[in-house]
Amino acid sequence: MNKQMEKTPMPEQEARVRAGNFEEVALGYTEEMALNEAARCLNCKHRPCVSGCPVNVAIPDFIARIVEQDYEEAYNAIARTSSLPAVCGRVCPQETQCEAKCVRGIKGEPVAIGRLERFVADRHMQREAAEVKRPASNGRRVAVVGSGPAGLTCAGDLAKRGYEVTVFEAFHTAGGVLMYGIPEFRLPKEIVQREIDGLRELGVDIRTNMVIGKVLSLDELFDMGYEAIFVGSGAGLPGFLGIPGEGLLGVSSANEFLTRINLMKAYREGYDTPVQRARRVAVVGGGNVAMDAARCAKRLGAEEVSIVYRRGEEEMPARLEEIHHAKEEGIVFRFLTAPVAVHGDENGRVRALECVRMELGEPDASGRRRPVEIPGSRFQLEADMVIAAIGNSPNPLIRTTTPGLEANRKGCLIVDEATMATTREGVYAGGDAVTGAATVILAMGAGKQAAASIDAYLMGKKA
Repeated sequence: MNKQMEKTPMPEQEARVRAGNFEEVALGYTEEMALNEAARCLNCKHRPCVSGCPVNVAIPDFIARIVEQDYEEAYNAIARTSSLPAVCGRVCPQETQCEAKCVRGIKGEPVAIGRLERFVADRHMQREAAEVKRPASNGRRVAVVGSGPAGLTCAGDLAKRGYEVTVFEAFHTAGGVLMYGIPEFRLPKEIVQREIDGLRELGVDIRTNMVIGKVLSLDELFDMGYEAIFVGSGAGLPGFLGIPGEGLLGVSSANEFLTRINLMKAYREGYDTPVQRARRVAVVGGGNVAMDAARCAKRLGAEEVSIVYRRGEEEMPARLEEIHHAKEEGIVFRFLTAPVAVHGDENGRVRALECVRMELGEPDASGRRRPVEIPGSRFQLEADMVIAAIGNSPNPLIRTTTPGLEANRKGCLIVDEATMATTREGVYAGGDAVTGAATVILAMGAGKQAAASIDAYLMGKKA
């Protein structure tokens, strides 16, 4: 056993270099690093780390296989419950999930479970691909709406059970938020594509440019012979600030900004996708999406990028790693600052974001201390671009075209938490379409749960 108290450091691009490119920041463990870190695992009998994983990856098992240098079996141990190991190893908030339960974290740093998962998944991908054996078909057909982490997980689990699965994706490329939302420097698109290709090899049929609720309704999918439907359509409807001047040229949602860059490859030479390249950028919000938008703006050439957040640093929902990386790259954090208006020039373009300074009062419903305006503290922050990164909600298209499909006041589909069944028989849902914007791994957990419920539902029906 390795008694080292700290995690084995992850090699990274130097901050000054990476702030000018879209290449992956974290470079991944070498074999020597992985073996060193794996030896820190105590292989606890009670396996507390597993309980912290929404898809119940057998964490001690795969780490034990790393120690034995049986990397392919380590991958198999992960893949038994996780459809997207290479993705999860990069973007899961391990620090609040599996690693938060790690016993080594009591008197030091927890085992770097996410880094080890990435090492195993990347090593597997470097191997010559073995022929995938498709499970025998059981003759039952299931439709999956949306190809984000929830939809892909549900599709993969059902395909492994012998179901004939068709995924309907609104965009021209499968992957959902993994493709349009998360930047290349955090999650290379090649990695996502390889995971998707693996599902296709299992027999999953993926149809793009299919806006369900417009091209086809859920009722029409049932009429086509699909016996159950999983809705994993995400939360792609952006929220805005609701302040004067929001309609000025240069104000955009983080959703649009990131989609242009990530999915439509605006950051690459040879692509004509238009994207604003500003000198001074203000990003409003404190989550991972805000970090992504700010860091993308920096990479597109902005001289100064500010994160404007109405609470303090301790209240920020973004991952500590993302905050740390953003600071290293020169992003300016303006805490306890709230936007009140956007000001424009004579041409209708953004010239400044008017803000007010805040102080923290009593906790609100979220448990975080409520920000309160400090009288007389208004000031203007020079900016020629303002990006709103204050959360997304589900697109209403599916729920408004499906009789009997109920949603809450936020537009999120109502489900039975034990089964992920909606209020419409045969329709299940999970991920951001149910929770609002959340994490990749939670969406995967919902997709996994829904797949098991769909299987039980259809197996209980007469063929």
